[in-house]
Amino acid sequence: MATEFDAIRRKLLEHKQELLTRAASVRADMTRSSGPLEKDFAEQVVQMENDAVLAGIGEATAAELAQINRALAQLDQGTYGVCSSCGDPIDSRRLLALPYSDRCISCAEAGG
Repeated sequence: MATEFDAIRRKLLEHKQELLTRAASVRADMTRSSGPLEKDFAEQVVQMENDAVLAGIGEATAAELAQINRALAQLDQGTYGVCSSCGDPIDSRRLLALPYSDRCISCAEAGG
């Protein structure tokens, strides 16, 4: 299973890099690194609505990064692949599909 976990680690690290790139792009857009708000009021409204969407994307990205960092820490500690709710092993197919999952499918479906 170590080889399988190596593949999962690579997948997590690749996804982490994608998310870090996305987060940097969102920050740049929200801080208006490309320029200030437009002078036209209607265009300002659109830009501010876009900021709200960007904030949501930023929050979702941060949450996913936290999950990835937690999974990477578990891999380092040797506790990866164990359900945080029931303590049973998480099926390898679930881990391959959702490598930062911390619950087995039964607990995830039960909301536990």
